[in-house]
Amino acid sequence: MKKEYSRTQRLGPLLREEISRLLQREVKDVRIGEVTVSDVVVTPDLKEATVYVQVHGDETRKAEAIAGLDSAAGFIRSRIGRGLRIRRTPELHFEIDRTQERAARIHELLAEIDLPDEPQEEEDGG
Repeated sequence: MKKEYSRTQRLGPLLREEISRLLQREVKDVRIGEVTVSDVVVTPDLKEATVYVQVHGDETRKAEAIAGLDSAAGFIRSRIGRGLRIRRTPELHFEIDRTQERAARIHELLAEIDLPDEPQEEEDGG
């Protein structure tokens, strides 16, 4: 089992780099625009990979980018197979990476918390 785990650990970063390169240089779908591939998580059986992307803009813009990526998934997958020379290229699923949004929301919530002031020690005047 350890062998599968190390394979998934190695394949994720390779896929991230290759997908990023393909999106910059070869994929021409205007719906995709500027996206950043933040992470790729591969299933233990290496059959599927979830590609997390960051897209600037509103939810409509993000949905357009995902639609473009889904449309280009077959092309990207075939190029990955050739570029990385792997026996079986995982099926690609694209999702918006919401890590930064969640972090910003947590930061907002923490800022809203009204923490009580620390008790001040009374100075002894005597």
